[in-house]
Amino acid sequence: MTIISWIILGLLAGAIAKFLLPGRDPGGLIGTTLIGVAGAFIGGWISARWMDHPITKDFYDGATWAAAIGGSLVLLIAYRLLFGNSRN
Repeated sequence: MTIISWIILGLLAGAIAKFLLPGRDPGGLIGTTLIGVAGAFIGGWISARWMDHPITKDFYDGATWAAAIGGSLVLLIAYRLLFGNSRN
């Protein structure tokens, strides 16, 4: 997969993570999508490095999507814990 496809995957993973964790985010839509892109990269890297699942060239690989969404969820939860009360 190219960088562009990882960015698209990250945008979609961020939207799915936002759907799975509804509520107010400190960064809004832009922050959530950036967290999704970062989560896709981190989830893919963790999947390839420690879970022995290499990054495939197939955009529709379920394990790649699961890693990207999982990484986005972890980053979104951490972001909410760190900056959750900044938009009061």
